[in-house]
Amino acid sequence: MNVIKGFLSLLGRLMIAAIFLMSAVAGKILNFNGTAEKMAAEGVPSPTILLGGAIAFLILGSISIVLGYKGRLGALLLLIFLGAATYYFHDFWKLPADADPAAKEGEVIAFMKNMALMGTMVFLLANGTGPWSFDNRGQAAEAPADEA
Repeated sequence: MNVIKGFLSLLGRLMIAAIFLMSAVAGKILNFNGTAEKMAAEGVPSPTILLGGAIAFLILGSISIVLGYKGRLGALLLLIFLGAATYYFHDFWKLPADADPAAKEGEVIAFMKNMALMGTMVFLLANGTGPWSFDNRGQAAEAPADEA
């Protein structure tokens, strides 16, 4: 059972990190100037500097979670990124009353998706990265209370 739990924990961490790594590389690094311009248009202060910081948070947070090394810190970096990105880019509450309903629905869905990802980061902050992680190396897996 410990092997299954360890494998699933690692698989889950890989799945969580994938969206952030793809966002950093494909969405931000490869389109740095376009992303900085979009950030400026959304009212993000010092967009070039903050974009560099966002890329660092995305990459460091993702690697930290995948490896399970300082996983809580990695989750915190991603939580901070998600909070800022959600506030600036999925602010559906600022759309005019006559905005396209489909566009507003899309922003609400993106907002809720980011909320779910923030919940994932809060869960990792509370529980750590689990088995097969550097944070838990050398520790025996805890047996559930009903098996002890």
